[in-house]
Amino acid sequence: MTDLISVALEMQKFCEEQDWKFCIIGGFALQYWGEQRLTKDVDLTLFVGFGYEEKFIDALLEKFTSRIDDAKDFALRNRVILLETENGIGIDISLGAFPFEDSMTERAKYQEYLPNVSLKICTAEDLIVSKAFADRGKDWIDIQSVLLKQENLDWRYVFEQLKPLVELKEEPEILTKLEKLRKESDL
Repeated sequence: MTDLISVALEMQKFCEEQDWKFCIIGGFALQYWGEQRLTKDVDLTLFVGFGYEEKFIDALLEKFTSRIDDAKDFALRNRVILLETENGIGIDISLGAFPFEDSMTERAKYQEYLPNVSLKICTAEDLIVSKAFADRGKDWIDIQSVLLKQENLDWRYVFEQLKPLVELKEEPEILTKLEKLRKESDL
């Protein structure tokens, strides 16, 4: 875990030096807002907007090693950069452009993980939105763990952010699934 925190800190420092809008998401955010779960990589969202991706991709690929061939083309097509450290720790960087991703990076706060070690992570609400939007089995388990640990969530914000995303994805049933889970957690 110490290696992962070192990688997260290195990514955070690099993004801060570039004055980029970012936040750490995924397993690190879940460890803070939900139940402890093993994570093998560092995930973050980097807000780049539309049309500016290459500048960010080039800077990241100049500094870090890609996990795949044709990393730039892959990143431009899929809006994710797959990097790794020398000792094989994965770094997945989502290239954000939607208003939700802008909001998520703006709302992110530094949270203490170890004494004198703080990471800029997304809020619990933004973690729920991103996990619900991903809509995988493990994401719903992660959401449940956040609901078990967090009592005062801003549900209005969650549904306001999630609604346009699920409309874009054409999967409105995600909202129903999340509402059901929210009601079950209130019991």
